[in-house]
Amino acid sequence: MIDDLYSANILRLAANLPRAGRLEAPDASAERIAKLCGSRILVDVVLKDGRVADFAQEVKACALGQAAAAVLGGHVIGATPEEIEMARDSFRAMLKSGGPPPTGRFADLSMLEPVKDYPPRHASTLLAFEATVDACRLALARSGVRTSPADAV
Repeated sequence: MIDDLYSANILRLAANLPRAGRLEAPDASAERIAKLCGSRILVDVVLKDGRVADFAQEVKACALGQAAAAVLGGHVIGATPEEIEMARDSFRAMLKSGGPPPTGRFADLSMLEPVKDYPPRHASTLLAFEATVDACRLALARSGVRTSPADAV
């Protein structure tokens, strides 16, 4: 039902977006756009000692995209790029193939489980995590840190 999709918890998250705005000197930035609806998220990250030390996001998205961005913004500081990527992968699996909700610091994404029944909403709901994974990878590449075993010599 549409009421499950736009629950009070989701609307509350969407209305209280943490870490909104831009960083003055990010290590990297990335933008993702959902082609179907035009939702857009731009994120800035600063990594220090392999963890997110600072983060900001500019979110122009539907309530579902805003809610996912709120969960990310509320828990991203101190996360490793790997944690964010694992949360993104688990979140995607929850939406697209009925996998379990993410655990750990991003467990609040479980509130968005009803979105699985609305495939056209998946892309906008995943935007914040997709953009943040991209920004972290870019920041790591710029710092010369290997980002995957495939980069090994």
